[in-house]
Amino acid sequence: MMDVGVYRLPMAGPDDVSELEALIDRGEIDPKDICAIIAQTEGDGYARGYSALAFQLMLSEKLGITREEVWDRIPMLMIGLTGGLMSPHYTVFTRREVDGPAPGEKRLAIGIKDTRVLLPEEYGTMAQVREVARAVKEAMEDAGITSVEDVHCVEVKCPGLTAKRIADAESRGKRVVSNNLAEANSKAKGASALGVALALGEVKEEDLSDAAICNDWGLYSNVASTSAGTEQVACRIVLLGNSDKSVSKYKIGSGVMKDTLDITGAKAAFKSVGIDVGDTICDEDRKRIAAVFINAGADATGYIRGRRTTMKSDFLSGYAGIFAKAVINAIVGALIGDTMILASAGYEHQGPLGANLVAAIAKVE
Repeated sequence: MMDVGVYRLPMAGPDDVSELEALIDRGEIDPKDICAIIAQTEGDGYARGYSALAFQLMLSEKLGITREEVWDRIPMLMIGLTGGLMSPHYTVFTRREVDGPAPGEKRLAIGIKDTRVLLPEEYGTMAQVREVARAVKEAMEDAGITSVEDVHCVEVKCPGLTAKRIADAESRGKRVVSNNLAEANSKAKGASALGVALALGEVKEEDLSDAAICNDWGLYSNVASTSAGTEQVACRIVLLGNSDKSVSKYKIGSGVMKDTLDITGAKAAFKSVGIDVGDTICDEDRKRIAAVFINAGADATGYIRGRRTTMKSDFLSGYAGIFAKAVINAIVGALIGDTMILASAGYEHQGPLGANLVAAIAKVE
């Protein structure tokens, strides 16, 4: 049987891994059991890299392996650019095999899988879609999940395009999807999300094509959260769901907020893990919440319920993703009484346009 642990820990700065180190030193976490780290770090891509390096250095010492081996062994999904009341933090997942009877209900399970290394000209194309779909199915198997209905969150960190990678493709006579890095990375995120959707049966392969990526918004996944990073060369996948092969003391649920004002959609995620939600959540139930992951899509359009916003037109529109994350963090944070929520901004086939995808992990009563 699989036993999955969840540890949500605050960060005093991008390089602060002291909370995890203390848990390891006290024997509360065996570093050999760490299977994934998902972090809400502050700052840009350089800060994300700084955070990843801090984890690599500490864990290489604890595990007695090289930094490179730590990177290959443990997916570290770093989500940067915090705004508003968002609290930088990280969630550590552990996994170990234990003896014992099944608990009688499905519990939290985690599957980890990487795609093969992708070529720059494959970013944002059907090649990436198919590779992600294949890896998601393998991650389900790794998690012991047999039904797609039991998958509630698929976090994907895919490679981002750079000038050097464009030059590499061109040196081999290949063309990338766009020389505009922002557009290319948006397509890469979209291809990743469609790969999740394809694996889980949310879309049909005959409806997909290179042209559909970041164009046909009727195609999407309700559980995918994707981001791009130049530190990646393959797509790293962390799949979370419930399995009858798990004895974890946690379970995960999910919900879709049709737009950022759709509180009912957010509450559905918490209700699905047994959290009683009225106007707010009571203190006892709040203590049971182990982690919340949100894919914020408020910056997908310039409107909400017929009202115009300036997310896409104001002179700060380049920071629309930060605003989208900050707003949803405040709304859901008010519901659960905590701003230590991981929010990733990206609407590329990650739910209907303008939606927010919410996943909640809670301790079983």
